[in-house]
Amino acid sequence: MNKGGSAVNETDKKTLLQVENLSIGFTQYVKGTQRRTIQPISDLNVDIKEGEIVAVVGASGSGKSLLAHAVLGILPGNAICKGTILYKGRELTERKKEQLRGNEISFIPQSVNYLDPLMRVGKQVQIGLNKKTAQTKQNELFTRYGLKASDGRLFPFELSGGMLRRVLFATSVREGVKLVIADEPTPGIHPEALSEILKQLAEFTKDGAGVMLITHDIISALEIAHRVAVIKDGRTMEIADSKAFQGKGEGLKEAYTRRLWNALPQNEFAFE
Repeated sequence: MNKGGSAVNETDKKTLLQVENLSIGFTQYVKGTQRRTIQPISDLNVDIKEGEIVAVVGASGSGKSLLAHAVLGILPGNAICKGTILYKGRELTERKKEQLRGNEISFIPQSVNYLDPLMRVGKQVQIGLNKKTAQTKQNELFTRYGLKASDGRLFPFELSGGMLRRVLFATSVREGVKLVIADEPTPGIHPEALSEILKQLAEFTKDGAGVMLITHDIISALEIAHRVAVIKDGRTMEIADSKAFQGKGEGLKEAYTRRLWNALPQNEFAFE
């Protein structure tokens, strides 16, 4: 398995992001003025170091995307967020999240529907760039992500799924990024495009950036991840070195993680 970049020595790595005891609830009105609180996340813990890829895996509804939204500061107004989120050792306040979002902290969204269907993709990549150098920078980004200059004149519906993913990378990840949060960047795409996306995520670590890869696809994640955080029902069940995911999972500590690993088709749907 190819584990990310190797530009930063393991002993020199500093922690970029640290999430401790994170809980997220939402207030809802029922029966007129009566309110209730639902709490999909009760105790999430994860940390990411410089030059490291941490895969956050779990079933749909386990709280993976909410974790990303909490770090980015894009939870809805009725959210109640508690716990500790540190970035480079300092509290990541809502104001700080707003300052860093799109700059040092980059978000690659889950759906290509984030792209404007009525705008040519080249123009979308140029949003937020200096007008004098936007075209040149767009061309550089397209080259970096394996797109042709002519692709910039196309609308989203004219591109394949893999190409759309690359456009998302170009619009989301810019120079100076220290932490990349990728929310399910690989669903429903053919193996060649999948390989390209995983390779690009791994490339970010060569400059010392950390990557949070949110996915339900453990097998793909293990191709590049250094560690895997397993989430279930809004709780972190285990954070394990990727090397522990082999055989029957003898190196995994939690029974749930072993069951999850052994139940994969590649492991013959085995159960304990």
